Formats: sequence, structure tokens, C-alpha cells
Amino acid sequence: MKRRHVLAAIVAGGGVLAIGWGVMPPRQRLNPSKPLAVVDKTTALNGWVRIGEDDSVTVVMSKSEMGQGVFTGLAMLLAEELDARWDQIRFEQSPNDNIYNNLAGVADGLPFHPDNQGMLKSGAQWLVRKTMREMGLMFTGGSTSVKDLWLPMREAGASARAMLVGAAALQWHVPTSECDVKDGVVSHSSGKKATFGELSAAAANISLPPLVTLKSPEDFKLIGQALPRLDTEAKGDGTAIYALDVRPPGLLHACVRMNPVLGGGVKSVDDSKARAMPGVSKVLTIPALHGTSGGVAVVAASTYQAMKALTQVQVTWDDAAASAWSSDTIDAELRKALDSDQGFAYFSHGDVNDALQKAARTVKAEYRAPYLAHATMEPMGCTVWFKDGAAQVWASTQVPDLACKVVAKQLGIDLAKVQLHIPMLGSGFGRRLEMDIIAQAAVIAKACEGTPVQTLWNRSEDMQHDFYRPVCISRFSAGLDAKGQLTAWLNTSASQAIVPQVMARSFGLPGAGPDKTTAEGAFDQAYEWPHARIAHVAVDLPIPVGFWRSVGHSHQAFFKESFVDEMAFAAGQNPLDFRLGLLKNHPRHAKVLQTAADKSGWGQAPAVGPDGAQRALGIALHESFGSIVAQVAEVSLQNQQITVHRVVCAIDCGTAVNPQLIAQQIESSVVFGLSAALLGEITLDKGRVQQSNFNNYPMLRLPQAPVVETHIIESHAHPEGVGEPGTPPVAPAVANAVFALTGQRLRQLPLRLSA
Repeated sequence: MKRRHVLAAIVAGGGVLAIGWGVMPPRQRLNPSKPLAVVDKTTALNGWVRIGEDDSVTVVMSKSEMGQGVFTGLAMLLAEELDARWDQIRFEQSPNDNIYNNLAGVADGLPFHPDNQGMLKSGAQWLVRKTMREMGLMFTGGSTSVKDLWLPMREAGASARAMLVGAAALQWHVPTSECDVKDGVVSHSSGKKATFGELSAAAANISLPPLVTLKSPEDFKLIGQALPRLDTEAKGDGTAIYALDVRPPGLLHACVRMNPVLGGGVKSVDDSKARAMPGVSKVLTIPALHGTSGGVAVVAASTYQAMKALTQVQVTWDDAAASAWSSDTIDAELRKALDSDQGFAYFSHGDVNDALQKAARTVKAEYRAPYLAHATMEPMGCTVWFKDGAAQVWASTQVPDLACKVVAKQLGIDLAKVQLHIPMLGSGFGRRLEMDIIAQAAVIAKACEGTPVQTLWNRSEDMQHDFYRPVCISRFSAGLDAKGQLTAWLNTSASQAIVPQVMARSFGLPGAGPDKTTAEGAFDQAYEWPHARIAHVAVDLPIPVGFWRSVGHSHQAFFKESFVDEMAFAAGQNPLDFRLGLLKNHPRHAKVLQTAADKSGWGQAPAVGPDGAQRALGIALHESFGSIVAQVAEVSLQNQQITVHRVVCAIDCGTAVNPQLIAQQIESSVVFGLSAALLGEITLDKGRVQQSNFNNYPMLRLPQAPVVETHIIESHAHPEGVGEPGTPPVAPAVANAVFALTGQRLRQLPLRLSA
């Protein structure tokens, strides 16, 4: 409530802010504060594009490519308005500058319901975007990359096009209106032609146009096409560079072992045996940095030597607050919080308590989801070369400017002295928003000044020192009238809050106000509850938690869509019809839901698979990151094991920039979500994570992966998120199919059938 009061005061009564700075649009996002560095035979026309003498078009990327295809999608936006050929397009990483800050990510994080179109919401988002333009961060996350740069990239392409046309018109002494651009060539009706490369140097002397007209959707030539990814060839032939591929001259290798109790430190170290081993140059004590545990590091000539020597370091560990907590005591604490606290209400409508009392029938249930690790395929690693008061850094990071600040702080140097290289990311899922490994690498490099050092965690350290998706328990009470119509919906959940932890460990700031990520997916949905209250209790625990792919939606969708199914069964209605009855004023959601149902064969006779096993369908609908997704899972049981054969997905994500990328991300999201739904669980014993590798934290294997069908709803609306929205609906769709098949209502993740 405090946050809402503050926002209201700013928007409604901000005085000078509301009249002056607050009502002005965010500053331009085309030209950086410093011109792009000169690169041989290329000319920068703004902060997003270079034109080469060879007619190449290099798009400057401010986002991190971690498998989601963002370089391809963003390049399509610029190339569309530039009228370049796709085979001309190249890419390079941007420098750090405020024009590259992510404006959409923070604005989307404000705790407003999607149906809320009031002045408070629009004013708050407006001010947040303005603030982020000046004081924000460059980051890749929240499924906001295309959404954030939908206009800047197109404006950059259109502006560069206008400058190229202006240069040609000056040379040919003709009006710009008589010039045409197509496939990287500017032409005139007189027959004169010039390529982009021939015009680029002159175009750089043309003033940036104050206003450009962007194409209408009916004129798109690239947007909407399934163009090939720009990074496919390099990833296919092995030339793509990841963080652990870099090999600066004289490179040393460091491996780290941390206190197995989360948040613990080091009391004493006996490193005599390790120092005597071949190749070892240093043994270091590493303090607890940016939310992780303290530990020891061995620096050696090779990774193998460092790993081997690390086993010989004798460490006495300091205790930590987390040692008092195990999985069972954490669950007990969450249930205690639910018993004693009504929580912060993110959504309230009508009088839910009165409606429950008057209901002809009430249904109650409790759901649970566990801690989850990110388990990125590329282990955590970072290379830092500290020499002559400056540093070069190679890091797989989703937050480049913050990474530079962390390195500068640890090395005690000016920010301008840090040069960051961002290779391809071997997946992120939110894990590479964190600064722990980068801070460790800087500390180690400082102790080895003059020599580059690559710091690497093995899989066990990664698994046991993650920033986990929070464990969450959610309780529901709902009422039906005598006709089976829903009358009341009461939902309260309890978990740790992510944002306060992130604010503390990344910025040294306290988290203030309600954390939307705790309840997103529960309160911000389209269902038209007659009477409802949806709340969350934030519980403080010394377990590190962080942003995990789709964040709160990842578990709240399971809770909400499973309980919707329970209510449909209690009402004696088909789960599809029951949902449609709650979406009478939400035609977009209803269309997505109906599309998934139609494409899956919903309502037909239950199928029998080739193996003779009975199959059933389960359905789920969920909105997250601006996109609406419905999924139908086709499931069977084999030896009491759940097998998912097919997932049919319909998505409305606004304008589909590249349908192929969308289908790839939906497939990725489904597999990622199924790994969590069927297999994923992090458990704690006295502050120690019990899982250590893929043997006891398994991932979905290829033979287990279902066929995934993706159906994209045609739209010309502003593009919304794609990288995460496919994950939340899959767990409830599978659980609902299991209920249809067995009559067992599974209310905990991972999904396990009772004997």
C-alpha cells in the first residue's frame, strides 16, 4: 500500500514533476552519450547500426543472447525499417550507455492488474520508464527484449534509412521524396543507384531526422517471417564463443569450493598439501560476496590441476543462519505464516467472506511447489585480466553495466577502466542476473594481478549455491451456488520474496513495498471472479532466492489452474466450458483457450496409445509477461510414471516478429517446465542443499520430450514476452490430465502418483 500511495502522490500531486519533467517523454534512445567507437571500414549512423563499405549492416545489440534468438528478432526490427537484405545483417555487442537501459522490464514489474488501465497505472509506468532511461540498468530478462526495443530498433533503422536517402539525394541533386530504398540499395527513377556501403560515409554527415514514419504492418517484408537465426551457423560449426571458451595469453585457471551451508563463511584453512601440488600457484580465501557463501579457491595452470588441488585443502567452516533450516521446518514456517497472516491483498473484489458463507458448496485445497535450481547447461564461470590498473572481463551476464560496476568495486579501479566482453550465454533462466561469480573472479584476479584468470564452478558448486526459485505454499477456498456457478475465490500463498534479496545483494538497498513476483500468476489473471481476494504472505528466511524462468508465474499458474480444474469438477462442468464461463469479457483469452482446445481434439473420445495405454487430456490457461498462453497436455501412465506425449499450445503474444523463434521458445519453455513439473526439487538439510548434480536433480531427456505444437494467434498489437510464458501452463495441464486419467488430484510439485 505504501508503494501505491507514493505512486499516487507522484502522479496526481507531483507538482513540478507532473507539470515538467514528469509529463515529458523519455529522452531519445537513438544516439549514445558517446559516439560508437570507430571500427575499420564501417560508419555508425546512430547507436544501433553500422554500415560497412562492403554493404554489411551491423546491428548493435544491448541484450544478451542466451539461446532465445534475441539477436535475430531485434535485427529483424531494424532491418525491416532500413530496407536491408537479410544476408547483409551482422551483429556486435553494444557498449554500456543509458540509451540501452531496459525501460520495459521495471515498468512491467509494478504490481498492477493487466485489466487496470487507469491513470495511476499509466502514470506510474510513464515515470518508471523515464527514470529507467536516466538511472536504470541494461539487462536481459522478464521476456522484455523485443517489447523494450520494438520502437527504438525500428526508429534506428528508419532514421538510418532517411540519412542514406538524404545522402543520395544530395549527390544526385534530386528531392528525397523521389528516392526509393529496396534490399540495401537507394535508387532514383533516373536510373541512378547506390548501395548502402557507397552512401554510408556521406550519410553520417546528415543530421538525424527529428521524426520518422514507421511502416504499417501490411508493408512488412521481414517482420512476421520465419527468417533463419543469425547465430545458427556459428553454433553449428563450433565457432561460437562462450565465456569458458576464451583463452587470453598466459591464462590461469581457478576453481572454488564454498561453505556447504548456504551463506556460511570460512573459519580456517590448511592449504599446505594443495600448495605443493603440480601447477598450483595460489590458494585463496574468498569472502561471501553478493549473496553467496564464502569459500576457498585454488589457482593453477589448468582446470584439472585446480580441481584436484582443491580436494586437498582442509577447511573449517563458519556456521550460518541457514543451518537452522531444513525442508520440513521451512514448510512449517510457511504454514504458520498462512495460519496467522492474511497477507497483502494484490487483488480484491466484492465481499469474498460473505460470498463464501452464502455458497451452496465450498471447496478448499492446499498446494505446494519446491525450491528449484536454474541448472544452466553452461557452468558458472568468468575470466578477469587485471593489469596496469585496468581490467578486461569475459562474462556470461544478463546485466552488463552492473557486472562492470562489481568488477570495478572489487578491484578498486574506476568504472571506465573495466572493459567487458559478453560472449554467448549457455542459457541463463535468470541465473546470470546475479553477480556472485563475477565478484569472485575479480577478487581472484586481483590476487593474480598481471595474469588473466578464469574462475569456474563445477556442477556441484553451481547446484548447491544457486539463488533458488522459492518454495511456496498456497491455500484456496472457493464457493459455488446451487447452479454450479462460481461465487467466491479466496487464495493466499506464502513464500520468500525475491526482490528484497536482489536489491540487498546487488545494490545494497532495502526492498520496499509489495513484491509483485511473489503473487504474479495468482492475482493478475483474466478470470472474472464475482467475489475474490488474492493475497500473499512474504516470509523472511536465510535461503538465497532469485529470478527463475517465469518467476512467480512458474508455481502460481500450477496452483491456480489446478484449482480452477477442481472447481470445474465440483461444479460438474467441462474444464474448458468452466473457464470460458469466467472469460465472458476477455475475448482474447477465450480465443487462445478455444484454439488450444480445438487443435488438440478436446472433447473427442479418450485415445489409446500404440502401447495400449489409455491417454487423457488436461488444459490450462495463463497470462504472463503480456502474452496469453493455453496448453493442452496429452498424458498416459506407464508403470505409475507420468508420460507426456504431446503438448498443444496456443499463444497470443501480439505481433509475431519471427514465428519460428516463437515456436522454438515455446518448445524450450515446455521442456523446461516439464523438467520442473515431473522431476525438479531442491531439498535442504540444516542449510545444506542435498542435490549436487544431474543424477539427483534430473532434467527431461530427449526420449521423454513430448511433441510440441505451437499455434500463434494473428495480431498486430505491440509484441509481448515469448521466452517465459510457455513455462507456467505446462505443469497444471499435465496435473489436470493426470486427474482426468486417474481421479488423483496432485497438489504438489514435482508430480508424483500415490501408490
